Amino acid sequence: MIRLLLADDHPIVRAGLRALFALEGDLEIIAEADTPEEAVRLAELEGPDVVLMDLQFGPHGASGGADATRKIRALRQPPFVLVLTNYDSDADILGAVEAGASGYLLKDAPPAELIAAVRAAAAGESALAPVIAGRLLERMRLPQVSLSGREIEVLGLVADGNTNAEIASALFLSETTVKSHLGHIFTKLGVTTRTAAVAEARDRGILRA
Repeated sequence: MIRLLLADDHPIVRAGLRALFALEGDLEIIAEADTPEEAVRLAELEGPDVVLMDLQFGPHGASGGADATRKIRALRQPPFVLVLTNYDSDADILGAVEAGASGYLLKDAPPAELIAAVRAAAAGESALAPVIAGRLLERMRLPQVSLSGREIEVLGLVADGNTNAEIASALFLSETTVKSHLGHIFTKLGVTTRTAAVAEARDRGILRA
């Protein structure tokens, strides 16, 4: 039996997943969480095999699910984490994979694909939706337009209107390092201003539009 923890702040989504998994004899939902903190607590307390993790939880913002994934994977006996979300920007995908997620699916995935991904994750295998796998392959084929995880973090903070000093403080970097990251970002994206960098990154799907 594969024991599952659902982490999503939308009751309708959790109800739909419960109904779907109830049809499968080898899948059992043992707990549900509607906040990232609750997901981490229940992952440690209940010891599921797989956590199905949304990325965005209401006021917690876009990083809530990624942060929870990182904490869950750092537990003494960590379950596997399968991200199930509506978001498919490079920033979201990279953030989840770097946090330790075993797989990444979108919520419009066919039920059979989701069930197969859960079983794959429980077996310790990678479970990436075809569109997500394609994105990652494209990044490897086109390194000249691929930003590192840190560069995406910096650019995301730029998009939110932060100054270099504020970005440095948020990421525990020096302003000189932030400026260096921005220089690399400008070069990779072929732009010369912060505004143009954000616009280009959104056009390319690196940041959420």
